Amino acid sequence: MTAQHLKNYFTNLQSRIVSELEAFDGQSFRTDAWQRPEGGGGISRLIEEGNFFERGGVNFSHVTGSSLPASATAVRPQLAGRAWEAMGVSLVLHPRNPYCPTAHMNVRCFIARKAGEADVWWFGGGMDMTPYYGQREDAAHFHRVCRDALTPFGDDLYPKYKQWCDDYFFLKHRNEPRGIGGVFFDDLNDGGFARCFALTQAVGDQFTAAYLPVLARRRDTPYGERERDFQAYRRGRYVEFNLVWDRGTLFGLQSGGRTEAILMSLPPIVKWRYDWQPAAGSAEAELYEIFLKPQDWLA
Repeated sequence: MTAQHLKNYFTNLQSRIVSELEAFDGQSFRTDAWQRPEGGGGISRLIEEGNFFERGGVNFSHVTGSSLPASATAVRPQLAGRAWEAMGVSLVLHPRNPYCPTAHMNVRCFIARKAGEADVWWFGGGMDMTPYYGQREDAAHFHRVCRDALTPFGDDLYPKYKQWCDDYFFLKHRNEPRGIGGVFFDDLNDGGFARCFALTQAVGDQFTAAYLPVLARRRDTPYGERERDFQAYRRGRYVEFNLVWDRGTLFGLQSGGRTEAILMSLPPIVKWRYDWQPAAGSAEAELYEIFLKPQDWLA
């Protein structure tokens, strides 16, 4: 398996996902190719003020460097100082309608190199969904697709990767999850390169099957200023996670990546309030009482 095989898959995945999103929205994504001075580059595909998506991006990047940044060696100190190569697709989509969840997906491969030693490689990725007004059938559908994507690789993987997702996408300073989760994995290198790559492809290939049916169900739900206001407030939590806790954001910034591409995950309209609490019995309170409680959505 060569780097070109990986690149072909990731760029094809980006194109396929963008095509489906353009068909759903009715508006084209902007294409922005970029180069990184230290090595590599990427292709950013962006939509802003679309017919359905208020903001979204589907990014491909293939970057190289001479020394791994701290965010990549925190759990692998023995790799500090190695040359590296990273490749993958990362996306975040922010619909305008507050009844349509935000979603994130990322699939990637990382290789660390040192003269005279074998390459050290691993895969990572996952997908998760962040509703503002939760629906059980939407959460169940999203998790069902995640489970079915992983089942060919072992019945134990979905529960393991779901728990990993719940643990990772958690705002420690708020003591709350980012959303209803999904699946997340990192440092995947057991079972051989072909198996790990196939598992990563299974996750990436199923993103639109997990997410677009949810959007299709909710896209015509009426909403007003109250819902938009709550959406903007909850989007603040998304910003906090990405800027405070997300390893991908830290890696991108520490490795001298393209800031516009790294921060394309941030929503366009956000609000913060001091010590705000939802009204008892409200639809907003239901998000906290039900949907921000990690649980078995397939039960």
